[in-house]
Amino acid sequence: MSLDDMIDSTKDKVSGKAKEVEGKVTNDKGREAQGKAEGLLGKAKEKLADAKDAASEAIDDVKEKFDKEKK
Repeated sequence: MSLDDMIDSTKDKVSGKAKEVEGKVTNDKGREAQGKAEGLLGKAKEKLADAKDAASEAIDDVKEKFDKEKK
């Protein structure tokens, strides 16, 4: 996962948690729901970045195998 991806997903998770807690403290169900949604978005971004990295590694492995077969 790139540093930018990690920062972006972490920012969403932390911001979401803060909004969720704020909503609970102020009894604002809308703000609490917004915080939960933002936290889930951060987790989804993290999973997407992990999947992107895995796909990139798989492509690199296939390229290596083809390069070895050509020699």
